[in-house]
Amino acid sequence: MLERRIQRERRVFIKVPLEKLKDVIKTLVEKHGFRHLITITGLEANGGLELFYHLSRGGVILSVWVDVPEGKPVAPTITDVIPGAVLYEREVHDLLGVEFEGHPDLSPLLLPDDWPRGVHPLRGGREAA
Repeated sequence: MLERRIQRERRVFIKVPLEKLKDVIKTLVEKHGFRHLITITGLEANGGLELFYHLSRGGVILSVWVDVPEGKPVAPTITDVIPGAVLYEREVHDLLGVEFEGHPDLSPLLLPDDWPRGVHPLRGGREAA
């Protein structure tokens, strides 16, 4: 763990290295009961991208956060651990351009079929069509 923040009671953030993401998610699901993935969110920050995996268990919300290099926005898929992540990863792929290695289908989810390839609406410095 790189960093931990307790924002308020029952709301915790932990930052982990990108290469440990899948192991951390798997441990949280299998050993600590965080089986509900609320969503995956992402944003540009600190010269790169940050992804937040929001999990819940019994009223506790735990967000696992990782830095993803902007020049190579690649993260491991967690769809083999939490199958419901398939849609959230597609959404992040559409809007921020993160490639999820091992994802079964990164076809566009939100963007229209004629949307220009490589243009991601939530990435700064790029114009949305």
